[in-house]
Amino acid sequence: MHEVTVGIGGAAGDGLDKSGDTLAKTAGRLGLHVYAYNSYQSIIRGGHIWLRVRIGQDKVYSHGDKLDVCVALNQDTLERHAGEVNAGGCITFNADKLKCDPSLVPADVQVLGVPMAQVTAEVAKEHGAIQPIMQNTVMMGVVMAVTEIDFSEAVEVVRETFAHKGDKIINLNLGLLKAGFDWAKANSKPVSKSWTFSRKRRPFCTGNEVIAIAAAAAGCKFYSAYPMTPASTILHWMANHAEEAGVCVKQAEDELAVVNMAIGAALGGVRSMCGTAGGGFALMTEAIGMAAIMEVPVVIVEVQRGGPSTGLPTKTEQADLNQVYGASQGEFPRLIVHPFDIADCFATTVEAFHLADKYQLPALIMSDLMLSEHPETVEPEVFRHDVEIDRGKRVTEWPAGTTFKRFTLATEDGVSPRTIPGTPNTIFTSGSDEHDERGILISDMFTNTAIRRKMMEKRMRKVEFMLKELTPPKLEGPADAELTLVGWGSTYGVIREVAALLTAEGIKTNYVIGKYLAPFHVKEWTELLGKCKKKISVEANFTSQFARHIKAETGVSMDAFVNKYDGEPLEPNWTIDRIKEIIAGKKVDLSVSEEDAKEIAYHYLRTHFAEKQRPAKAVLDSKNGKGEAIWRVELIERATGKKSGEMTVGADTGATYSYEPVLEPVKA
Repeated sequence: MHEVTVGIGGAAGDGLDKSGDTLAKTAGRLGLHVYAYNSYQSIIRGGHIWLRVRIGQDKVYSHGDKLDVCVALNQDTLERHAGEVNAGGCITFNADKLKCDPSLVPADVQVLGVPMAQVTAEVAKEHGAIQPIMQNTVMMGVVMAVTEIDFSEAVEVVRETFAHKGDKIINLNLGLLKAGFDWAKANSKPVSKSWTFSRKRRPFCTGNEVIAIAAAAAGCKFYSAYPMTPASTILHWMANHAEEAGVCVKQAEDELAVVNMAIGAALGGVRSMCGTAGGGFALMTEAIGMAAIMEVPVVIVEVQRGGPSTGLPTKTEQADLNQVYGASQGEFPRLIVHPFDIADCFATTVEAFHLADKYQLPALIMSDLMLSEHPETVEPEVFRHDVEIDRGKRVTEWPAGTTFKRFTLATEDGVSPRTIPGTPNTIFTSGSDEHDERGILISDMFTNTAIRRKMMEKRMRKVEFMLKELTPPKLEGPADAELTLVGWGSTYGVIREVAALLTAEGIKTNYVIGKYLAPFHVKEWTELLGKCKKKISVEANFTSQFARHIKAETGVSMDAFVNKYDGEPLEPNWTIDRIKEIIAGKKVDLSVSEEDAKEIAYHYLRTHFAEKQRPAKAVLDSKNGKGEAIWRVELIERATGKKSGEMTVGADTGATYSYEPVLEPVKA
């Protein structure tokens, strides 16, 4: 497969987003397929930001593992990521300010230190002194050259990106882009073969953007939210497009208000939605049960991030299934669904609105940071403006002198006709207590066991009928596979890629991805998994929550588990390595690796000594008196490369046992 992966690293505020967008949009407009992932920190300035852009002649389904180009906007990036570059690739950086230690460079990798002042000299003559942040534009010119991306298309992208800043800024950026491109053409060799550009334009968008677009297309007229990463960009899109999409957008004071506003709007007759992350969803749960007992259609988006509590606000995880499945007290019908890729976010959101209306219940769309925030190119045909909108059983008029039974029991599918408040002759009570057909409460002096039983049965009948409308799970890949990978939601892309790579190696592998979590296709899952020889769960959490969900519903257990819970998403080769260890019968190794030891040392150095030192190498020592083997991590000065100290890190626990600086010699 013809592809190239570019990694761009720096600190928050270095302009990585603009660099990545320029590259990704250029490739996308040329008809190439793009998948990007931004690993960022929860700060405005500083920290380590790492953006990967994977470009393919054909569709790519994850951000991959290795790099073909590493663009370092600071020293930290060189030290962290230079070693990830494939043979034949290149490392590029501002040579006026940064140094690349040769020991960090893999074999057969170009080192392109850009003499920034020299390269930008002509541009500076015309536009004045070049600001440090502008180095990213020069570096993108270098990337265009070494990856064989059509420069003329990049020019148009830059023009559009800076159009709001006027011609002076546009021309400055174009000059810098061209300077980097020309220098690289003269001083490097390509890391990619020539592309075939179809020039089919594909939208380059995130899961959250698509959820918002789909909601608008599905007729959503009210959206409420409290800003909370990684759900906030749904609010951003809705606020930016509220007028043209005809959506009333409310930023509330907390998630309690958010969900109740959405329920109130739905009671008023409009399609409504709200969104949050796991912590905010925890505040919404009682109201979700209220929507169910009041039989109000409302769509709620829950985007997972690293937990518990505030946890990792800007990192990904699949650890909220238990919370969402157990949302609110009691038992009630609801839809819980997790799209498996960005394109599916559109179809899933439209379906959620349809089913919420048809069955008059809360529809919960689960996502995670990986799916919601990573952008990729999507086929334009995915987006439909002509979505069919069916509001379900709606009463627009009612004869005078007859009783309107909002919650009538006389219904086969458990769905009673509803009405918009104000419709003549349809007065009813909509309370959060159990009630009879007209809404009269049976929770106090009128408690009635017979009515309670029939009301529960009526509401729960919705589950049986809704399940028939949901697409059952399906095995993808060779029918005679010796290995089946089982995942849910955003693991789809990596699992699909892993299955193909393993099959190509001679290990026939198929896969199945869970999308509908409630109602659950018990019969279909049981039959499907019963045909599989060896089943391995692949999830971005610690406890394999989806595998446990399958077992609870079907009684079927997985044979093995692959779990990633460090905050970063699954990657193909990492996942393959874990699977091969399982096949070989090896126990999962949870000990601290050499790279782990260096990362732990990095953290200590950053929090205690800023950016003045870095780990160089680590040696395992089993004789240490600490009760466990330790890594002895050599530390060196960034400026001089001289040894500056040593740290010891526990090989089992990861504990930092000691930091010993190199003592300066005593002067006579």
